Amino acid sequence: MAIIQNPILTGFNPDPSICRVGEDYYIAVSTFEWFPGVGIYHSKDLKNWRLVTRPLNRLSQLNMMGNPDSGGIWAPQLSYADGQFWLIYTDVKVTEGQWKDCHNYLVTCDTIDGEWSEPIYLNSSGFDPSLFHDEDGKKYLVNMLWDQRVGHHSFYGIVLQEYNASEKKLVGKREVIFKGTDIKLTEAPHLYKINGYYYLLTAEGGTKYDHCATLARSKNLRGPYEVHPDNPLISSFAVPRNPLQKAGHASIVQTHTDEWFLVHLTGRPLSREGQPLLDPRGYCPLGRETAIQRLEWKNDWPYVVGGNQPSLQIEGPNIPEVKWEPDFPEKDDFDSDKLNLHFQSLRIPLGENIVSLTDKPGHLRLYGKESLTSKFTQAFIARRWQHFNFTAETKVAFNPTTFQQSAGLVNYYNTQNWTSCQISWNEDKGRILEIVACDNFTFSAPLQGNEIAIPEDVQYVYLRVDVETDVYRYSYSFDGANWTVIPINFYSYKLSDDYIQGGGFFTGAFVGMQCQDTSGQNEPADFDYFVYKNN
Repeated sequence: MAIIQNPILTGFNPDPSICRVGEDYYIAVSTFEWFPGVGIYHSKDLKNWRLVTRPLNRLSQLNMMGNPDSGGIWAPQLSYADGQFWLIYTDVKVTEGQWKDCHNYLVTCDTIDGEWSEPIYLNSSGFDPSLFHDEDGKKYLVNMLWDQRVGHHSFYGIVLQEYNASEKKLVGKREVIFKGTDIKLTEAPHLYKINGYYYLLTAEGGTKYDHCATLARSKNLRGPYEVHPDNPLISSFAVPRNPLQKAGHASIVQTHTDEWFLVHLTGRPLSREGQPLLDPRGYCPLGRETAIQRLEWKNDWPYVVGGNQPSLQIEGPNIPEVKWEPDFPEKDDFDSDKLNLHFQSLRIPLGENIVSLTDKPGHLRLYGKESLTSKFTQAFIARRWQHFNFTAETKVAFNPTTFQQSAGLVNYYNTQNWTSCQISWNEDKGRILEIVACDNFTFSAPLQGNEIAIPEDVQYVYLRVDVETDVYRYSYSFDGANWTVIPINFYSYKLSDDYIQGGGFFTGAFVGMQCQDTSGQNEPADFDYFVYKNN
């Protein structure tokens, strides 16, 4: 049996929903405002995973233009029944204030990486919907029910309603089947039928350091549900020194070798010398990741092996190991006609008039659009931070004629938190290299007055960022051989859920290529390659 090292999906890969089909295993994760929506990973052995599809890749399935930061796709759920895959997802339109305006949909596909169907609208009563296929062929949707009333706890409970697959709609009575425990914030329901019991797995405690997974069971689908005698099933709340924090939001799978595993959300906070351990517990620039634990059964209850906290290493299933080729090249030369699946844009697909792999062959061309603070149309292509230490590098040709045009390398959390090392234009120096930073919507230009003039005979500028756990720095080169470090330290923790306005955001740090032109002339930038190298 192979030893599995946690987390299994590093970097921003939260809210895992695991699904087995024969001897294949799939995990769907949340993508929030990043497009295409939902990431689905494939494994044969629960240890080695590769990104195989992003199913919501058309505007007709997902249009997040104007969606708030950390809105969009929350907690998708993947299942397989009747010879097809079923994917349930939420599009969250409003996150601030009393309301969570969100809409729940279903898409299906015969193969995991095929063209997924047009969405079927389900309801808008709350987020984290999940589809349960009962043994008698009936299907039920469960989701958390949102209560916007002043003076009420906003998480009302878990609501169940039958789904009629032939009519493609919810039918019959809506019923609250579980009000949660005293931990509250009951969400992320998944139903399972095992050994004559219905098991309802939920997440509670909110998705920060108080997070946990709660399990309840009943002989009847509609309850009443009794809670696990040693609830929670998993949590890191009581173990602040465990390197895997925030454990919760989980999903259960039985392997084809008849072993049981739990996949769950986790976060790895940076260590902070001289800082108190408990409050705050720390910052996770890699976002919320996915880990896996082994389960054992006692008295018809599952327990996490080793106790109800996460383990960094577990014994994998009794399945031969199957390794994949890397699903993201260390260097992408943009010679393909499609972007790698790890690259995403914000909120909407970017058409050929914004991003092109053919207008200048061998390059990713971005036509300048809105600023990095826009929730509408940014010409920005990026990928997750997946390691604490890595180098990202690109080579860009860009000829701005106004200070309203810029293009370069960006490290980004959301519209209010990012840094950019970019080519722009200045009245005195002509083409320049500058740095712009946005810190909880406070803006700075650390090189102001000392912007780096780009020599007139230089066509391409090479840009690099080196992330070294707590700190990252930009460098540049005009020939690709001689590099100059820009001596400004940026702090990784500022690109974390935990830092952003005191928390309550749900994504992770990204690095990528951006071109903006707020003059409206759509000036293009040509990126010759992109390197992401784990150090």
